[in-house]
Amino acid sequence: MFKKGLAILLTVILVAGLLAGCGQKTPEQAEKTKLKIAMVTDVGGVNDQSFNQSAWEGLKRAEDELGIKVSYKESRQDADYGPNMESLLDEENDLIWGIGYKMGNLVKEEAEKNPEQKYAIVDYAYEKTPENLVGVVFKAEQSSFLVGYIAGKMTKTGKVGFVGGVKGNVIDGFEYGYRAGVKKANKDVKVLVQYADSFTDAAKGKAIANQMYKDGADIVFHAAGGVGDGIIEAAKEQNKFAIGVDRDQSNLAPENVLTSAMKHVDTAVFDIAKSLKEGKFPGGTTVVYGLKEGGVDIAPTSNKHVPADILKEVEDLKQQIIDGKIVVPYNEKTFSEFK
Repeated sequence: MFKKGLAILLTVILVAGLLAGCGQKTPEQAEKTKLKIAMVTDVGGVNDQSFNQSAWEGLKRAEDELGIKVSYKESRQDADYGPNMESLLDEENDLIWGIGYKMGNLVKEEAEKNPEQKYAIVDYAYEKTPENLVGVVFKAEQSSFLVGYIAGKMTKTGKVGFVGGVKGNVIDGFEYGYRAGVKKANKDVKVLVQYADSFTDAAKGKAIANQMYKDGADIVFHAAGGVGDGIIEAAKEQNKFAIGVDRDQSNLAPENVLTSAMKHVDTAVFDIAKSLKEGKFPGGTTVVYGLKEGGVDIAPTSNKHVPADILKEVEDLKQQIIDGKIVVPYNEKTFSEFK
């Protein structure tokens, strides 16, 4: 009788142990159940001091705060985009990001080929977005307008510059927003404009900036990815001002970066990760980030070189933009109509 009772007791303990074990995961199992999000950089690379780097910072924040497993594939040339997308698909990521408008068509094609896979794209909006894809765009013209206003108020020569990477709809927003801001500050200030036809050629950026400084510009704003590294280097060597883009770029030349037109790609990437984890992935839509949504702004370090009275005016302009009293132009047509 005693042996029978002991056997029953041992059986109960064993079953209880097994049931408890079923409710617990080994570290390996827990790792496998983590959400996985990855991104493909554009040719600027993950350390471009611009939007690729900002996107990666957003993913790293998602890793720290949301427990999501993150990774990236770096593209050295446009031809790398497709293979990198395929690699991330093979790695069974829950969400795959394409960083930059140059991947717009490719990401849509991938989404249509793989309807069970979720995708996201920075700086691209579709007329009809697949349900497994979300586009994220920024009103970069708004932050560009604000730094343009600062440049127009602070120039001592009456000339400022703009250097774009590759001409297109996204960079148009930076150019014409900036030009409108300069115009708002002082209609007599001349804006020199040139494109580098590259987002990576820092040497060309430096050459363009040096020529603009030689031609009388004392402040140059860039929206050109890695090209901007050369522009900021030229500003440092010439003891002039440059205006950074996408991230706060003051760390590259603290005495020569006047301000930066920030585009919070990191915030957008984190927000989409959070939505995915909560089961609210906004597929089939385009999410728009402007001043009102906290998606663009000027750099917090702007007060180092920009006088307090001008920053106060900038705060007033921000509110007017948010309230719809100022509609910032984003292309040549809207700029020609801007008053």
